[in-house]
Amino acid sequence: MHDAIIVGAGPAGLMAAIYQGRFHRPPLVIDGNDSRARWIPKSHNILGFPEGIGGQELLSQLRAHAERYGAQIRPGWVDHITPSDSGCAVHLAGETIHGRYVVLATGVRDHLPKLAGAAEAVLRSLLRICPICDGYEATGQQIAVIGDGSQAEREAEFLKTYSSRVTLLDVGLTRDPGRRLRLAARGIELIETTLEDLIIEDDDLRLRQPSGDDRRFDVFYSALGCSPGNGLATSLGAACDENGQLIVSAHHETSISGVYAVGDVVRGLNQVIVAAAEGAVAATHIHNRLRTP
Repeated sequence: MHDAIIVGAGPAGLMAAIYQGRFHRPPLVIDGNDSRARWIPKSHNILGFPEGIGGQELLSQLRAHAERYGAQIRPGWVDHITPSDSGCAVHLAGETIHGRYVVLATGVRDHLPKLAGAAEAVLRSLLRICPICDGYEATGQQIAVIGDGSQAEREAEFLKTYSSRVTLLDVGLTRDPGRRLRLAARGIELIETTLEDLIIEDDDLRLRQPSGDDRRFDVFYSALGCSPGNGLATSLGAACDENGQLIVSAHHETSISGVYAVGDVVRGLNQVIVAAAEGAVAATHIHNRLRTP
């Protein structure tokens, strides 16, 4: 019987593990090796790393930090979770593990544009998925936003913070006749196109146009949304908001007693520091419950 089982080994899950270990309650961490943080080429907005740090290096350091305080980190993929008399049963690969509490740090999955080389472009900082994280590095550049609908509009408007040269590449099937005027009023160009006309090259994104006058962009952002990894929680009946993110208490407990959720699966801000803080909050609450008879 583990005091806590943490599902997910990204910044949120590993920070929860660090805190649990320092409470002399080292947890079991199930690592599916799919943390969103592993895609970070180099982040410059993580506290304590003014020169920047890559996602893989950050995860390596966090993992070593958690293991220093006794966390057991094992690879695996959780199939489902069921309530038990003393907490929760976590089922994976034909094995059942019991914990008094479970912390879900299962993140989100980004919807990248279906372009050849998209995943590799993320690792080269050409394709980006978080303007809050790295918009500063795009200051003054020719920026494209790929998307459709209000989310893409909001992202393009947000990026005006960093550059006067922002273009929304609308790849949707439906066209909003008012969008062009709304964006023009904010100094944002709108081009209605298709993914077939976009090509990822070594140093930029190229848009082929019927006129033959191709456009090139220094960096481009995907505003195609993401899917929260909420399946383990919703199978238990946990409540979600309209975006599929889990609804939690001030201490990050879901609507299912004893099941906590932290990080990107809880809110759309999707920031390493925020996720880590939530892991600390949940771990502290679990410790306080465990020490109270």
